Amino acid sequence: MQPRTVLVIEDDDAIRAGVVDALAFAGYTPLEAATGDDGLARIRDAECDVVLLDLILPGADGLDILRVIRRERPTLPVIVLTARGAEDDRVQGLRLGADDYVVKPFSIKELLARIQALLRRSPERPDGLVCVRLPGGEADLARREVRFDDGGRADLSEREADLLRYLAANRGRAIARDEILTRVWRLDPRGLATRTIDMHVARLREKLRDDPARPAVILTVRGTGYMFADREAPA
Repeated sequence: MQPRTVLVIEDDDAIRAGVVDALAFAGYTPLEAATGDDGLARIRDAECDVVLLDLILPGADGLDILRVIRRERPTLPVIVLTARGAEDDRVQGLRLGADDYVVKPFSIKELLARIQALLRRSPERPDGLVCVRLPGGEADLARREVRFDDGGRADLSEREADLLRYLAANRGRAIARDEILTRVWRLDPRGLATRTIDMHVARLREKLRDDPARPAVILTVRGTGYMFADREAPA
């Protein structure tokens, strides 16, 4: 499994360097940004699994960045770094969707434990999923093909394989079309028509032999989007 990537957005050079070194030593791939604007660019241009976000930054402040993250990457885990006594900032951060907060000065051991706990429950990174069990067969996502027990097979496009991977990695959870556009298509969903998601799901169902009138694999969640049926866990 590839190392998880942690983006550290912190303007204090000493704190940022210490956290980056600790993350690298613990086996993570650290990215860093010293300003809010730099941090926003990193979030939009680079893949990361967790964001460590200081709230007081030059340029865009931490709360502005948190709003952008929750709009554009709603499931990306965020740990807010706050000064001791800044209770109002912590409360506002949690209300805006931060997953956790750590008060400065903090213990590196505690910070690493909080990162590990967030990653265990985060749906952000389904890349390790290579095989999905299906009724009467399985999908090999590495080879991008579906194989059925009766000898039948179907090829998946790269986009179809990515879509199936994301749905299966989040089985049992209703996933909005906007989230699929953001996490699978890597697009900002604002102002975009989501008919393309429905068309890809229709083609994917056909290849999975999933009856669109009575789907058993990819379920439609009215008013939201789609959900991979919560049955046998993927291999």
